[in-house]
Amino acid sequence: MTKADIVNEVAKATGMEKIAVQNVVEAFMESVKNSLAKDEDVFLRGFGSFITKKRAQKTARNISQGKTIVIPEHYIPAFKPAKVFMNKVKTNVKVK
Repeated sequence: MTKADIVNEVAKATGMEKIAVQNVVEAFMESVKNSLAKDEDVFLRGFGSFITKKRAQKTARNISQGKTIVIPEHYIPAFKPAKVFMNKVKTNVKVK
């Protein structure tokens, strides 16, 4: 499902115009990004949490140049689904 599909589904379900729904979806995503950039987690009860995870420093290899490089510790965004969400997906998803 793409962002356009989400906009269409919400517009259809709410009766709102697509442009208004698109603005809301964009604002929501921007809010999540800004919160995570400020190291603030986003909790949506019954849906899940957008969090940041710390990745430790590690040594890696650049195979094409044959060099060893050090990747410094850094943070990545992650999503942790709520139990209700996980249970719904577990019981409804069919193997293709």
